[in-house]
Amino acid sequence: MLEPVTHSLPAPAPPVNHDSISTYKLTSVPFQRLNPSHQPVLISPPNNHTNLTLLDKPINTTTYASILDSCKCPILGKQTHAHTLKIGFHAHEFVETKLLQMYGRCGCLEDATLLFDKMLLRNLYTWTAILSLYVDLELFYEAFSLFQELQFEDIGLEFFVLPVVFKICSGLGTIDLGKQLHGIVIKYQFAANIYVANALIDMYGKFGSLDDAKKVLSRIPQRDCVSWNSVMTACAINGLVNEALEFLEKMSSLDNLTPNVVSWSAVIGGFSQNGYDHEAIEMLFRMLAEGLRPNARTLASVLPACARLRELSLGKEIHGYITRHGFMFNPFVVNGLVDVYRRSADMVSALKLFSKFSVKNAVSWNTIIVGYCENGDVSKAKEIFDQMELLGIEKDITSWNSMISGYVDNFLFCEALAMLKDLMMEDRVEPNSFTLGSALTACADLASLRQGKEIHSYAIVKGLQSDTFVGGALVDMYFKCGDLVAAQLAFNEVTERNTATWNALISGYARYNHIQHVEILLQKMKDIGFEPNVYTWNGIIAGYVENGHHALAMKLFTELQTLNLRPDIYTVGTILTACSRFATIERGKQVHAHSIRCVYDSDVHIGAALVDMYAKCGSIERALLAYNRITNPSLVSHNAMLTAYALHGLGEEGIGFFRKMLAHGFRPDHVTFLSVLSSCVHAGSVDTGYELFDLMGFYNLKPTLKHYTCMVDLLSRAGRIIEAYELIKKIPLEPDSVMWGALLGGCVLSRNVDIGEIAAEKLIELEPSNAGNYVLLANLYAYAARWSDLARMREVIKNGRMEKNPGCSWIEDRGEIHVFLAGDKYHKRAKEIYSALDNLTHQMKIGFVITTG
Repeated sequence: MLEPVTHSLPAPAPPVNHDSISTYKLTSVPFQRLNPSHQPVLISPPNNHTNLTLLDKPINTTTYASILDSCKCPILGKQTHAHTLKIGFHAHEFVETKLLQMYGRCGCLEDATLLFDKMLLRNLYTWTAILSLYVDLELFYEAFSLFQELQFEDIGLEFFVLPVVFKICSGLGTIDLGKQLHGIVIKYQFAANIYVANALIDMYGKFGSLDDAKKVLSRIPQRDCVSWNSVMTACAINGLVNEALEFLEKMSSLDNLTPNVVSWSAVIGGFSQNGYDHEAIEMLFRMLAEGLRPNARTLASVLPACARLRELSLGKEIHGYITRHGFMFNPFVVNGLVDVYRRSADMVSALKLFSKFSVKNAVSWNTIIVGYCENGDVSKAKEIFDQMELLGIEKDITSWNSMISGYVDNFLFCEALAMLKDLMMEDRVEPNSFTLGSALTACADLASLRQGKEIHSYAIVKGLQSDTFVGGALVDMYFKCGDLVAAQLAFNEVTERNTATWNALISGYARYNHIQHVEILLQKMKDIGFEPNVYTWNGIIAGYVENGHHALAMKLFTELQTLNLRPDIYTVGTILTACSRFATIERGKQVHAHSIRCVYDSDVHIGAALVDMYAKCGSIERALLAYNRITNPSLVSHNAMLTAYALHGLGEEGIGFFRKMLAHGFRPDHVTFLSVLSSCVHAGSVDTGYELFDLMGFYNLKPTLKHYTCMVDLLSRAGRIIEAYELIKKIPLEPDSVMWGALLGGCVLSRNVDIGEIAAEKLIELEPSNAGNYVLLANLYAYAARWSDLARMREVIKNGRMEKNPGCSWIEDRGEIHVFLAGDKYHKRAKEIYSALDNLTHQMKIGFVITTG
């Protein structure tokens, strides 16, 4: 994105004083020329005029100046140069200076340098022209060497050369040099010159030295719009957007100057660049209210804010304004519009703009590739990527990185690693730290330690293993592959660690349940000077939830809010998982309230998590309300609601919901069918179960063991025991304990001892120490009145000293979770609890005696 223009004042051309040329006026410079501290060097042409003709007109310096000042074509410029030599203007100081300025304007460094080296007479304008060319080409070291040479020439400095030198200082990144030059400015009494002062403000702003910039502004005798614009831009690029806004208001109150388009663009650009997107758009509306029309730079500044906010309607309004005012040929504006459409998932409009208006270079192609990747159409992105070479556009490393990260973001990890191999075969492009970071993410998600180590080796060869981005990715990869020692070693190799690197290490240890180590690392991180951010806490909370420390996770979530850190959408999703697993509806409601305040509840993933949480906490009504709040429900949210119906035994509702899904064009997956088959079990709909089970083949879904188990459970509960047993014998997978348990449960209900004994035998074989299996078989014998077998089974349980896992319950009271096990005497208030139970038992007995008496 372009920075707002603070000033666009050209250095004045050399004055000429001979009889055929009028004095050059500084009409483009909005200030009066001050009396210099010493007389400038004046250039006078020779007294004799060459009376040769060019197009029947006399040739003089005025003619050449007119031609060269308007020349923007290096070929025509060289022809004019040749003509000057032919006519006899060789070594003419004024003409050669004009030639030098023309070569600089055309960017012809070699021709300009050759001419400069051969010039017998050089003046300050000559030096300024060559210095400006080096600065424009960002050859700052060479420019500074030339400036040092100028110091040894017998030429006094004038105000117009100093802004060029300040640009050299900015390019070199040396504020000390800039301050030395500031001293020269004061020495030669140029500090009051507004042209020099504005350039000083600009230089200090680029160094982030805002106090110096403000001092310069305060000492200018008569400030203009450029002065204020310069300091506003300085504030904006250094993140002090509120100060930039204050200067915008002071501009009117202190100097009675009306902010112009450049002023507003500086503030709008500052807000946008620093992530204040709503404020940037608000400032655009204020600018329009003042009667000012935004220019291309203003629009290029505000479009990224629209894109990040996905404000498609506003983007379309700006698109209309751009079209009406002829800005569609500005490449920065067009790229900004493409960005708005791609971030708003309107890739049709993005592609139209790209095809019709974008400058066809690597930047614009990369933008459209990223757009398709972000919107899940990686195949289209690859198609465009492949077209680049056919159309003569060279793929740069950004093109390759966009494709590799696009594959990773869309969970196509193998394709990402294949793309990396293709890149390795390229001669012109070499992987960088971002390439390796994305590839290592693919290895981490595939848990491919071998490929991860190969990339690590390549990183070592290229000296990238100590890079912050690569180092963090290596730490994450090794943790996900289970190699904690290698993860720690990779972290130790990173030379300049940042918060993200620490986050990778801390979240890795949290994932492996090293709680004490996590606390030590957190303290060490703070001691070194890195403050944990929301991503740090997200990693720890996720680790706690993954390891079943739900109470700790929820406690950390509460602490996070007291630290003035705003939990993000990932935090909310993770803590909702903890609430659902712990079945804490009150805490879940609090998290739900937070998600509503942050407008997360309409997000498809948060919505699905809320549905799951409410369903597992026993409130199907609230689950349905949460589902209805989702803006664009996806298969994930549909599956969550379908699972909620199955969990609550609402079989008919679940089957009806599934049919609505199909009617709306959603393609079911394995999870969908598992949930709807569970609904069939609760509804007792055997025929519907068979219908839906067969429907899996229509969607090219191969049933898993869980799907077969649902069918066995459905048939067993319906009393079709033989049919269920025959199905078990036919399935191409090895039955597990869950499937045999479903069959045994059905046998108990139907009192089918023969098949029940077969199922029990298989269960005991798979789980010999599970007392529940023996109890089920004992119940079957009891229902069938086979008392001798029942006695035998009880003897087996007794001799094996088997005990069922104790029942567990919990209650939430005043933000604290209390867990109780049957026979548990380790609760901190166990004495009070058992005393209350004894009292209740006593009261119940008294009541029973009174009632029966």
